[in-house]
Amino acid sequence: MIRKRCFGPPPPELDLASLKGLLLVLEGPDSSGRSSQIDLLAQWLEQQGFPVVVVGLKRSALVGKELEKAKDGNVLSPRTMSLFYATDFYDQLENTIVPALRAGAVVLADRYIFTPIARDIVRGADPDWLDSLYSGAIVPDAVFYLQVSTRMLVDRTLTSHGGLDYWESGMDLGMSRDWFGSFLHYQRRLRDQFRKLHDRYEFTPVNANRTIPTIHAELRERVRRVLMIHYPNHSFRDGARNGSPKNSEVESGVKDARGPQAKKAGSKKAVVKKAVVKKTAARKTGSPVRKTAGNRGGRSGR
Repeated sequence: MIRKRCFGPPPPELDLASLKGLLLVLEGPDSSGRSSQIDLLAQWLEQQGFPVVVVGLKRSALVGKELEKAKDGNVLSPRTMSLFYATDFYDQLENTIVPALRAGAVVLADRYIFTPIARDIVRGADPDWLDSLYSGAIVPDAVFYLQVSTRMLVDRTLTSHGGLDYWESGMDLGMSRDWFGSFLHYQRRLRDQFRKLHDRYEFTPVNANRTIPTIHAELRERVRRVLMIHYPNHSFRDGARNGSPKNSEVESGVKDARGPQAKKAGSKKAVVKKAVVKKTAARKTGSPVRKTAGNRGGRSGR
């Protein structure tokens, strides 16, 4: 077992030698398909006999709900939002991530410190300050980054959320009064920062422009390789040749991950058209399409 380490000095009383589990991170922009892939990986890992704990942004019992409420007001300053997300992270680190790793579980992070760092830098934060802020974070055993084209991202965002999010469009930055234009500018800046983080932290890129089963097949194989390094004597139970998942197993997992409220493919155009009409009407009247519970979509964890 490879000993864990932190990016800087470890938090007080944290015994890194006691952490026997694995920390696997899945990064990527909203609507890149992260949550679906996290669900599928969790199912597969449990089938292989590994205990799994899932963490992500805004899931802290201490400040998760308060952070969500604060963002609903669209008035958070960049520094306040940075500290909110850092508090959310460290509360989960202490009360969820570390206990799970100590117990030998596989922790799946639906985004980790890298998304808040990229967002904060885009909003003008000092990279050195952010390094210090997150220095107590445990270095993941693997980071997989879902890469998706801007065109695909726009399509998926409108389809899954029914509109554009204030923060994910960078409207607080004043780049454009047009929501759609601001979204494109902000996502490009965010992508540039992720490229730098990719080089610095050695992310493993995954093409997320493909179908859910195809992406899962690649992630599953990559995760298997990481597991084999840490658990060389483990016997995998899927029985697929060369470790590749069977199509029927993946398709079944996709249906389970999507859940009973998944949208039918045939309704996609109608949803997109409705979102575009809504945005156009707001632009004509001068009132923005504000983020509401109805258009935030599912478990995006923004």
